[in-house]
Amino acid sequence: MQVNETLNEGLKRGYDITMTAGELEAKVDEKLEAARKDYQMKGFRKGKTPMALMKKMFGQSVLGEAMQEGIDDALRTHFEETGNRPAMQPDVKMTNDEWKEGDDVQVTVTYECLPDVPETDFSKIKLEKLVAEIEEDAVQEALENLAGQANNFKARRKGSKAKDGDQVTMDFVGKVDGEAFEGGTAEDFPLVLGSGQFIPGFEEQLVGVKVADEPVDITVTFPEAYQAEHLAGKEAVFTCTIKEIAAPEPAEIDDELAQKFGAEDLEALKGQLKERLAAEYDGASRAVLKRRLLDALDEEVKFDLPPSMVDAEAKQIAHQLWHEENPDVQGHDHPEVEATDEHMKLAERRVRLGLLLAEIGNKAEIVVTDQEMNQAIFRQAQQYPGQEKAFFDFIRQNQQMLQQMRAPIFEDKVVDHIIGQADVTEKSVSKDDLQKAIEALDEE
Repeated sequence: MQVNETLNEGLKRGYDITMTAGELEAKVDEKLEAARKDYQMKGFRKGKTPMALMKKMFGQSVLGEAMQEGIDDALRTHFEETGNRPAMQPDVKMTNDEWKEGDDVQVTVTYECLPDVPETDFSKIKLEKLVAEIEEDAVQEALENLAGQANNFKARRKGSKAKDGDQVTMDFVGKVDGEAFEGGTAEDFPLVLGSGQFIPGFEEQLVGVKVADEPVDITVTFPEAYQAEHLAGKEAVFTCTIKEIAAPEPAEIDDELAQKFGAEDLEALKGQLKERLAAEYDGASRAVLKRRLLDALDEEVKFDLPPSMVDAEAKQIAHQLWHEENPDVQGHDHPEVEATDEHMKLAERRVRLGLLLAEIGNKAEIVVTDQEMNQAIFRQAQQYPGQEKAFFDFIRQNQQMLQQMRAPIFEDKVVDHIIGQADVTEKSVSKDDLQKAIEALDEE
């Protein structure tokens, strides 16, 4: 096999590969010989069919396969000898379009190499970790939020108008085209205004109603994507008889409230809240620390990037941001989205950090264990009550989904590996300062 270099510029490589007719014929013979061992032709014992007959019957059918395997073998040998690692799938093209049996096979191969990532002394990286103490007012605020969730409702005085957040108890009958429909009737139904329990526009029209003998009509239109197809997009009139309007009153912060949330008493509930707040503060602190580490690495470590990887990442970023700005467009039937300079800048950062973390992780022999993967899958499966096993099996059988879940776990383990060697100092901050630091991450 003849391999001649035609391009060597930066990370770009190009080669002409020639597979001689003799090499191709030898590859065909090799494949036919392997098949002959298990082949039995009438008039011959198993494995004794003459090679000439094998070529006549099967030579053409294995020719293309032999050609592909020969080129693949040449590429594999090339990468082993040169140590080059292609950033993306190499572009392989056959150049002698007029090829016929007996001719040499000539192909061109072009690709971009993954760059050599320079060694980094992590001990020289200085980082500041924000540490927020759990203050009593934060625990009290959390208790008040729980008390608000456990609202009691007290009837307003006669003649009061319903406000957003009030609970309206009513009887109602819903009709479409003058006919009552299934599921559109109820008695003594308690509805908290602003809860979003009913279709859009319903609860808003109840703001300002009073308890009265005369019913009120609420006219709404079911969404086009409503789950009941016979109601989707239809206008409906709900005749509502308002029977009581009650204002929310936060529950008392006492042992009874604690027991509603599964704690033995108020002190036990406070302990649980402190643990939850500690976990939240730790998570926020780590998020800020991780961003500062990545910023430091992006600033300190420089190397050439494969243009094709940057272009692909920039297009993906542009496409994703376009859909975020156009949420009504679900599919990909839209004009082509062009990547801007800002997209390219962000893509360069992502590609550089991705290659850097991958190289650091590989050199440190960091792996994601089956136990870590199972825990991650179980956490996501909890979002689908009753379907946990089906979700788990689906993920386990889907290599692309597995890789999507493995990637952030690997990244976090590499980040922890680097932080463990970096020069990290702690800084005590308030809860509000920590919150501002988190909000700043979204603005960058």
